[in-house]
Amino acid sequence: MEKATFAAGCFWGVEAAFRAVEGVVSTEAGYTGGTTEDPTYEEVCTDTTGHAEAVMVEFDPKVISYGELLDLFWSIHDPTTPNRQGVDIGSQYRSVIFFHTPAQEREAREAIKRRDESGVYGGDPIVTEVVPAAPFYRAEEYHQRYFEKLGLKGRCPKP
Repeated sequence: MEKATFAAGCFWGVEAAFRAVEGVVSTEAGYTGGTTEDPTYEEVCTDTTGHAEAVMVEFDPKVISYGELLDLFWSIHDPTTPNRQGVDIGSQYRSVIFFHTPAQEREAREAIKRRDESGVYGGDPIVTEVVPAAPFYRAEEYHQRYFEKLGLKGRCPKP
């Protein structure tokens, strides 16, 4: 098994999207990329911890590739908006790929270059950060598999 960590806005929808994919063994909503140790949701929401809401994905590379996970990552958010996704605003909602290996870093950077060159976002540049995986702090239990607890599937409902 391998791990991948992505931040793409509110972690509820991100986790639900990755959980639905064959080859994903487990997901965990949490916080990473900041300076506060073991932050709470309330602390992260103050936009002062430096953490992003993120999802750690454990996957079977024999069933799904890291590149396919990247394709899903691009499809579930707008990587051209800094520090926001839809109505969610703040650095905790930024777009980040936290790489666990040099191969993941290389693949992520190549994917960004290809997407930027393709003009898929109407010429808007991708602002997704590509940074080494940092300590990952599991979010509170009520955030785990949030949509399943509500009986929802898919992405965050539109306001």
